Amino acid sequence: MKKIIILLMAMLLTACSANTNSNPRNGSNAPAKNETVYLINESGRTVQERIRVPEGFERVAVPEGSFGEYLRNLPLKPHGSKVKYYNGVTKPRDVHEAVLDIDVGDRDLQQCADAVIRLRAEYLYRKGEYDKIHFNFTNGFRADYTTWMKGYRIKVEGNKVYWVKRVEYSNDYAGFRKYLDTVFAYAGTLSLSKELKKVPVEDLQIGDVFIEGGTPGHCAIVLDVAENKATGEKIFILAQGYMPAQDIHILKNPANGEGNPWYTINFGERLRTPEWEFTRDQLARFEEG
Repeated sequence: MKKIIILLMAMLLTACSANTNSNPRNGSNAPAKNETVYLINESGRTVQERIRVPEGFERVAVPEGSFGEYLRNLPLKPHGSKVKYYNGVTKPRDVHEAVLDIDVGDRDLQQCADAVIRLRAEYLYRKGEYDKIHFNFTNGFRADYTTWMKGYRIKVEGNKVYWVKRVEYSNDYAGFRKYLDTVFAYAGTLSLSKELKKVPVEDLQIGDVFIEGGTPGHCAIVLDVAENKATGEKIFILAQGYMPAQDIHILKNPANGEGNPWYTINFGERLRTPEWEFTRDQLARFEEG
């Protein structure tokens, strides 16, 4: 009888041990592979390293050297970093999944449209495609970087804006950042929305921008895209700047909860982000040239 009891106890202990260790990530309280927290790789240093794709999806292919490749490989600050304003104050609202490791400057300039302009301009500057770096002010003045490189600076007198020769030719990075600060001061969502061409959500690509031009207006840029080959569904990651000027950050998706910042193109008539809502017809794209 004692042998039978001992045998039964051994079988029970073995069964409990097997259940405890069945989770491949170890520990009965560890999240399973399909839970959203699994999508965040806390040690990841870039967008694509930090944020994994959900099961059944894979990142879309992008050409080498493209804007899409640049955006999904943007560097990130360590996991858990807070969004900081230009003056060093921490943003009180927690709306982000990650923070881009890109300076915001020390003036209240790099806001929402400016964050998109910054990323596009940085990409073109790094490629040496200086002639493609140009943005319009709200009044329509075209501020092109090639003129700035030649030593001309922008003079603003009321609604009158014109170029004035000030310094010698230079394409150094310090001068490029001063150019951007000037653009930030006089451009916004209204002017940027007029420079972009609208595209249908179904054709969404990395680098596209959800934008509502106005005063106020807002915009957010698509940093990455993945697709489910079986269903054709696309999902995407959004980043934004905001007012006052602050770190560019990857947005959470309020519909998913913690750990899954991916948005689906099947969002209905309105795309709801933590601080703004966009409509389906507010997706636009930079034109080459």
